[in-house]
Amino acid sequence: MTDDVTNQPPPLTGGNAWRGDPLLIQLAERFSDPVRRELDGLGRFVLTQEAQELARLANVETPKLRTHDRQGRRIDVVEFHPAYHALMRRSVANGLHSSVWENGDTEIGRRHQVRAARFYLTAELETGHLCPITMTNASLAALMASPKLFREWAPRVTTRKYDQSQKPPVEKTGLTLGMGMTEKQGGTDVRANVTRAERAGSGFYRLTGHKWFMSAPMSDAFLVLAQAPEGLSCFLVPRVLGDGSGNGFRFQRLKDKLGNRSNASSEVEFVNAIGEMVGEPGAGVKTIMDMVTLTRLDCAIASSAIMRAGLAEAVHHARHRQVFGSTLIEQPLMQRVLADMALDVAAATALSFRLARSFDEAASDRGEAAFARAMTPVVKYWVCKIAPPLLYEAMECLGGNGYVEEAPLARYYREAPVNAIWEGSGNVMALDVLRVLGRAPGLFEDVLAGIDRDLGAGGRGTIGVLKAAMQVASTDEGSARLLTEQLALSAAAAELRRLGAGRIADAFVETRLAGQWRNTYGMIDSRHDARMIIDTLYPPVN
Repeated sequence: MTDDVTNQPPPLTGGNAWRGDPLLIQLAERFSDPVRRELDGLGRFVLTQEAQELARLANVETPKLRTHDRQGRRIDVVEFHPAYHALMRRSVANGLHSSVWENGDTEIGRRHQVRAARFYLTAELETGHLCPITMTNASLAALMASPKLFREWAPRVTTRKYDQSQKPPVEKTGLTLGMGMTEKQGGTDVRANVTRAERAGSGFYRLTGHKWFMSAPMSDAFLVLAQAPEGLSCFLVPRVLGDGSGNGFRFQRLKDKLGNRSNASSEVEFVNAIGEMVGEPGAGVKTIMDMVTLTRLDCAIASSAIMRAGLAEAVHHARHRQVFGSTLIEQPLMQRVLADMALDVAAATALSFRLARSFDEAASDRGEAAFARAMTPVVKYWVCKIAPPLLYEAMECLGGNGYVEEAPLARYYREAPVNAIWEGSGNVMALDVLRVLGRAPGLFEDVLAGIDRDLGAGGRGTIGVLKAAMQVASTDEGSARLLTEQLALSAAAAELRRLGAGRIADAFVETRLAGQWRNTYGMIDSRHDARMIIDTLYPPVN
């Protein structure tokens, strides 16, 4: 019968994304039992049919802009499918937007790592809705530059309640925050912004101008960069005023993006929008950078998670698909491709959580503080940069079945580039590395000492290569990417060694640090047990 379906793998649902990820479990081994039970429940939810359907619907039924109501009144609202709101409700309830800022958390000293684990599992399901989650979490860092505003807004953000209603912030049960920096004439060079902020009395300003990209436009307030009399400054601008009227936001259109489709990104004009200054006058870039550091961590965590989810689909397919009389997973060439990819996913995950750990320990450990400052752009650069090619390779493992939109791999693939572009493209990250090297070279001395310690004898020669790359980069700006990638690979290898990853760490060191040119996956040789790598990192489900 032509209606019979044979040799098609079952859907990858019904399992547990937490229990099926030995590396994540190891990274969380110091978490408290209540947190680990929570992660177990979240991992189970991520692979339910219900959750997978929410993710699909949120990306198929994309946001819609309504500038006016039926009587012609200006309303400027973006409507989302209920699936998007369901995902937001769960992520807010899990504290992804605020847990590092809450009092009474039992995971003091590991807050960023605990949140990273929650964020990682959620990103394996759907990452578009995590854009407002990320911005809300990071915005609180910027608000700390103005203690009065932090005291006013933080308690309303940390309620862990998602309130999608169009009301003044003081009337809502929970708030989300966004940001607006990019303008038509330039993205990276925010000092070229032309949006104006004029004093309106009583400490308030009126903003007039535009933003070319402002994501999550239904957030309750936004951190906005604008030119004040003292120079470029940061402002907190609510979307709805206390009397319920709009605050001068005029949405022009929503971006038709390649991916990230569940999340709306808008073009907006500000017409006398009222805001309060955050931080010092003229110190807008400095103020906003406290926020950007946290968003870059989330970019790395999310990219690691998308790669994990995509490769899990490929491994699942290979274990069930029969070809030439045996399953794909038994074919030597497929084994090596999957194992080679698994090494990068494991390294990216370990490196991202290494960065989260440095955030937790920076206040009490000089080496960790150095890692957080110097390596944030390095980690963001490499982890986000490898995601698109890896997800393409995972798609190829499924062939045509991976290329169609019904497969989650198509969504993962379209989603992957945004994290490499948002919050600083590859060149911006590499130049940030050079800035740190030029201004505070001692930070890298601490970083290299830690890498050397964790790599051990197996990484002999690596530190010399890194120091040589730094010497070259100090006089040759064009070599910044070479240095950045070498730092990322070395730090990832060191973290795998520190975690006791054994032969997996050995394989990564020998194939990534040995200087061999690599352009595609499947380049590991028979010295490395490909099947062991796959089955260790992606345990078969009975």
